[in-house]
Amino acid sequence: MTLAYDITGTGPTAVLLHSTVCDRRMWDPQRQALADSGLRVVRCDFRGYGETPAGDAPYRDADDVLDLLDALGVEQAALVGASYGGRAALALAARAPHRVSALALLCPALPGEEPSARLTEYDRRETELFEAEDFAGAAQLNAEVWLGPEADAATRAAVAEMQLNAFRRQLAATEEHDGAEDIDISALAAVHAPALAVSGAHDMPDFRAPAARLPELLPRAVHRELPWAGHLPSLERPSEITGLLTDFLH
Repeated sequence: MTLAYDITGTGPTAVLLHSTVCDRRMWDPQRQALADSGLRVVRCDFRGYGETPAGDAPYRDADDVLDLLDALGVEQAALVGASYGGRAALALAARAPHRVSALALLCPALPGEEPSARLTEYDRRETELFEAEDFAGAAQLNAEVWLGPEADAATRAAVAEMQLNAFRRQLAATEEHDGAEDIDISALAAVHAPALAVSGAHDMPDFRAPAARLPELLPRAVHRELPWAGHLPSLERPSEITGLLTDFLH
């Protein structure tokens, strides 16, 4: 399957990987500015998100991203991942470190963590809404839970719309598959690309802790916590994150 994607600009390639609460449109505030800074910006939709159908065969999202890089003739790229997109970036880097020139990970997830009480309660509420077939309500819940206090009403509405679109695509699939994979944590020691791990002070501990831990796992990683941020800082203070990414990727 070919992922839906778009390309903006010319220069070294930066691939933007979205959260599972969103799709590639979450990077609308950053796309043009990063391209104007001299980067070739590639955005893609994972299977079951945005314009990419869910499909019916087992798959791994990191493999899909590698296939996209191969199709575009890109030998090496910077990976910018938000939440699950950060986990997919780490999975790709662990298996193919030579393909990664830099890692910018915003509130990334790592497998194997015991869920916090906050995450467990969120899962319970979303499950109740799904069982009631209130998919619009579930999408709204995600916008409320995953955006921090800086997000405005328009941003919350946009996230809810992206999430509802994902629900519809995934419900249309004849079989349910999860493109996530376990990450060989020990393999991250071979990833020598510079890495920036960002966490938000208003986010769940399930994402703050992995970001803070990454400098122990990646040889060239630094961690930065944003005191104002929730789980999706690129949408909460777009211009600040655009500047942060521009500085790091250059």
